[in-house]
Amino acid sequence: MVDITPTHPDYFIPNRFEGKTLLVTGAATGIGAATAIRAAREGANVVGLDRKAKELNETISQIKSEGHQAIAIVGNVVETAVCDRAVADAVRVYGGLDLALNAAGVMDGGDPAQPLNFNGQRNLLPNSIHEATDEYWEAVVATNTTGVFKSMRAELRQIVQQGRGGAIVNIGSIAGLTGLAGNPAYVASKHGVTGLTRNAALDYAPFGIRINSVNMAATDTPMVARAGEFVQAMKASGQGGSMGGLKTQSILAAADSQHRASTVWEQAAIILFLLSPDAANLTGCTYATDGGWTSY
Repeated sequence: MVDITPTHPDYFIPNRFEGKTLLVTGAATGIGAATAIRAAREGANVVGLDRKAKELNETISQIKSEGHQAIAIVGNVVETAVCDRAVADAVRVYGGLDLALNAAGVMDGGDPAQPLNFNGQRNLLPNSIHEATDEYWEAVVATNTTGVFKSMRAELRQIVQQGRGGAIVNIGSIAGLTGLAGNPAYVASKHGVTGLTRNAALDYAPFGIRINSVNMAATDTPMVARAGEFVQAMKASGQGGSMGGLKTQSILAAADSQHRASTVWEQAAIILFLLSPDAANLTGCTYATDGGWTSY
């Protein structure tokens, strides 16, 4: 058995985004943070937006400590004013906006800045449709679909007005390409991201703006770790649907000696390729960056 070596966290392509400004929602941790850090190393001015203030400031501080340009915007993408302010600050500080990664997302309705509260906030946690609550549904869809819509709306207004084109990547999920047991709001919301990506690619091609999505399976992020806590809590309580364990690994995870998940740096590498000039002929695509999950 030969394991595939993941992208090294220190690898980057010098000057690839020199003079460009990139807005990253969900920049505090996980894929958003990794993409922001590597983009800054590649020359981008980074505007990071997230509701997790502590973690966001740590990510932006790391970028600055390496000698690169970055600012932090603390706020929630469910709020129109926050999305508009992030773009306005990009223009105010760096003179415009060229690129965006919409990475803000949740798998449950709880506050991602707080530990999972299985017993105290059960109404905000995933469940099969007949047992799911309005609060869970509305919170997940508000961030994952409406938040992407509001973020894209603010970004596209500015990029269109500038008249020099640009690129946007939205983070979807395998749950936006297929079904995933036990979390209907997440699945529906990520299918919404797929629809928004395809619609926007059509509308904004005449403006020289490319729009794609990446759709990963299990990736080593705080959100996935939180989901793992939830699954274990469900098992311990004797709850959960019988189909949740039907498929648990991608092709590459199953073939790996450690059955490892994707890394955030592997995802960042594909995202930055799609934002780069090397992807000039790519738009409207929903890339399965999932280790082969949707291939079988």
